[in-house]
Amino acid sequence: MIYLISYDISSNRLRNKIASCLEMYGIRVQYSVFECELSEKQYEAIYIKLKGLLNGEDNAEILFYPLCKKCREKRAEIGEVKKTIWEETCIVI
Repeated sequence: MIYLISYDISSNRLRNKIASCLEMYGIRVQYSVFECELSEKQYEAIYIKLKGLLNGEDNAEILFYPLCKKCREKRAEIGEVKKTIWEETCIVI
């Protein structure tokens, strides 16, 4: 499943930690938005890790949006948009 993960964090230190963690799982599509292709196990792991990093921090939130195939196909773009995970995926048979 592909997830759109976004965050709004006021602390520079914490924001950098969150971004570094997300870079291991997906690609940055905007400054505070990542697309991550995750198995159920990976989703649980990253959710727990990010929750631990936030640890009740004020002025900090992370949102996870699962994107089904139908939703991804309806995406609209304006401007120069970075490639996304599903556009870069290829299958070799």
